Amino acid sequence: MKDYIEERAIELADYIITHNATVRRTAKEFNVSKSTVHKDVHERLKRIDMQRYKEAQAVLEQNKAERHIRGGMATKEKYMKLTNK
Repeated sequence: MKDYIEERAIELADYIITHNATVRRTAKEFNVSKSTVHKDVHERLKRIDMQRYKEAQAVLEQNKAERHIRGGMATKEKYMKLTNK
């Protein structure tokens, strides 16, 4: 694997861990696709640094478990704005 890909995978994982970030937010921050973030963090990082992999997976699993709540809050805010106009 090329060095820059390994470095990117580590940087992505560090960002996810320190900012409690989602795949979508991480992709936007690093200007890469969600697929790239997913592949780097779920596949490549496992071979590079198992400890970082486990930490990043924990954050992503937490985000996955909470996403329905964030979606509901976004919908609520949208309709609150519409009714307040």
